[in-house]
Amino acid sequence: MNTLEITEYINYKQEKTQKHPCFSCDSAHKYARMHLPIAPKCNISCNYCLRKYDCMNESRPGVTTEILSPKEALAKYKFVKSKMPNLTVVGIAGPGDALANFEEVKETLSLIKEYDKDVTFCLSTNGLMLPFHCEEIIELGVSHITITINGINPNITAKIYKYVDYLGDVYTGVAGAQILLDNQLSGLKYLSERGIVCKVNIVMLKGINDKHIEETVKKVKMLGASTTNIMQMIPVKGSVFEEMPLVSNKEIMELRNVCEKHLPQMYHCKQCRADAIGTLDDDQSLKFANHNNSEEKLRFAIASKSGKIVDLHFGHATEFYIYDYVNDKVKYIEKRDVDKYCNGKDGYEETTKFENTLEVLSDCNGVISLRIGSNPSNKFQSKGIEVFMTCDRIESAVAKAAESIINGIEVENILKV
Repeated sequence: MNTLEITEYINYKQEKTQKHPCFSCDSAHKYARMHLPIAPKCNISCNYCLRKYDCMNESRPGVTTEILSPKEALAKYKFVKSKMPNLTVVGIAGPGDALANFEEVKETLSLIKEYDKDVTFCLSTNGLMLPFHCEEIIELGVSHITITINGINPNITAKIYKYVDYLGDVYTGVAGAQILLDNQLSGLKYLSERGIVCKVNIVMLKGINDKHIEETVKKVKMLGASTTNIMQMIPVKGSVFEEMPLVSNKEIMELRNVCEKHLPQMYHCKQCRADAIGTLDDDQSLKFANHNNSEEKLRFAIASKSGKIVDLHFGHATEFYIYDYVNDKVKYIEKRDVDKYCNGKDGYEETTKFENTLEVLSDCNGVISLRIGSNPSNKFQSKGIEVFMTCDRIESAVAKAAESIINGIEVENILKV
C-alpha cells in the first residue's frame, strides 16, 4: 500500500474501533454488539469452564439459550438490526471456540457481509487454530480479534488446561500447553502485523498465574496486542476450579494499574454471554432468545385513502393501515389513527405530531406511502423503521417491502428511501 492507502486504512480501523463497545470504553454505552452463538465445539478444556448452553439466568462466557445455523444467524441479525439501529458489531464468542467451528464462522460472516457491508466483525478464540486460519480471517473482513492467553510459561498454563485437542490428537500437561502457547503467540504476531486489532484476555487465577500476568502483558505487547483485559474467574459449579478462591476486585485493579504501564487495560468488560445483544450495560439477549426465524413477522404501516392502493402522501395521512408479512403471506391487522403531519403549522408542532405518530407505529418494521419528506424519513430510519415509496396495490407493496428488508435488496416498483 502507498502512504495514502495506509493512512486511509488506519483511519478506517480507528473508526471501527471507536464504534466497538469492547475495544473502546467511550462506545460501551452508545453502540450495541451482537454475539452469534454458532460455535458449539471447543478444542481445549479449561479448568474454570463449563459450557451450559441453556441457562437463562447466568451471564458469563460459554452460556447461550440456543445454537444457530449460519442462515438462522443471518435472519436473527436482520431482525435485531431492524429493532436496534445502534448495532454496529457482530461477534462470535462461542459457546465453544470460533476457530473450532470455522466452516460455520465463514458461512455466517459471508452471509452477513453480503447483507451489511458496514458491520464490524469480531472473533474471540483460544488461539489454538489461529495459524491455520489467519489469512481467511483477514479475507472475511474481521477487523478485531480477542485471544485468551492466560500465561506464556507452559509450566504455569499446564495447570489451567485439562487437555488440548490438536489436529485429532489429545495432549495434556506441558506438552498441550506448549502447543497452545506457540499457536497463540504466532497467530497474534501474524494478525497484528497485518492491521488486525488484537485484544488479549487473561483470566486471573489465584495461586496459579496471578504473579505471572505482568510478564504475559509485556510479551503480548511485543507481539502487537493493543490492549489486555485482566478478568476475574467466574466460579462455575461442576468445573475443576469451582472451589478455587477468587482474587478480589482490589487485587485485579492493582494488577491492572501495574500492567497499564506496559499496555492499555480494559476496565469495562462484562464477561458477556455467547448470545449477548445490546450495549454492555443493557444486555437484551433474553428479549431476542429463541426467536423463530422461520416464522419471522414483519409489520408495515401503509398510507392509503382507498384502503386498496398506496395512494397517499405520508404527511396527509390521518390513519394508517397495518399489515403483517409472515411466511410469505400478507395479512391485514387493523387501522390506526394519527394526527395529520403536514398542516402548515410551525416546526415545533410538526415535531410533536411526528413523535405521536412514531409512538403509534413503533412496532412496525416499515412505513409505505406514495411520497414522504426527507425529515420524517430520516427520523423513521434513525429508529430502525424502513421507509418505502410506491403507488402499488397494498398487498403487493407489503410483499415487496418485506422482500427488500429480508434480502437487503431494492425491489422493482418500490423505492427504499
